[in-house]
Amino acid sequence: MFVRWRMTPNPIVIDPQTSILDALHIMKEKKVRRLPVVAHGKLVGIVTEKDLRESPSLKATSLSIFELNYLLAKTPVSEVMTKDPITVTPDTTIEEAAVIMRDNQISGLPVVEDGKIVGIVTETDIFDMLVKLLGFRTGARFTLHIENRVGAVADLAGIFKDLGINIISIVAFEEEREEEGNVVVRVDTKDTEKVVSALKSAGIKVIHFSR
Repeated sequence: MFVRWRMTPNPIVIDPQTSILDALHIMKEKKVRRLPVVAHGKLVGIVTEKDLRESPSLKATSLSIFELNYLLAKTPVSEVMTKDPITVTPDTTIEEAAVIMRDNQISGLPVVEDGKIVGIVTETDIFDMLVKLLGFRTGARFTLHIENRVGAVADLAGIFKDLGINIISIVAFEEEREEEGNVVVRVDTKDTEKVVSALKSAGIKVIHFSR
């Protein structure tokens, strides 16, 4: 799965000289938490709601509300933005984007193509992808232990084929013990008892199931 499939295209952008006050208003009105900063068609920074609210101007508690608003209206986002932010391309995989966010402790990435910003992908997009990938809210979910061998997943799929049950999603990952692995599978059925019986008959350990 690629970033282009999950990103928000054509994101709202602001100029480096946009005031902190205006940027806060834009975020509130558009219900976004970050804004790419663009100058002459080129991405030069990104500013988040946290950046704005933790700016030195807002921490000047000795100022009156009128003085504070005046200061925020005069302070450009260029003074608090992250310059030259980390970016990805539309063809970056979602997995790569997730690792970049995690390693750099950031919650969003501008998406750049041919030098221009074309989208933005956030941690929420990653979570939504994970929910969709695992087929949450659809069908019955089974967590299984299977042998860690060639053909084990194919054999598992064959069980559901014989039952006439469609697989919605299947995710396999290795267990610390080499002789077995874990599989989370969602299938289009309400008859969990029939599935559990077939799996146990095939020697597959059912760890958990729900629907």
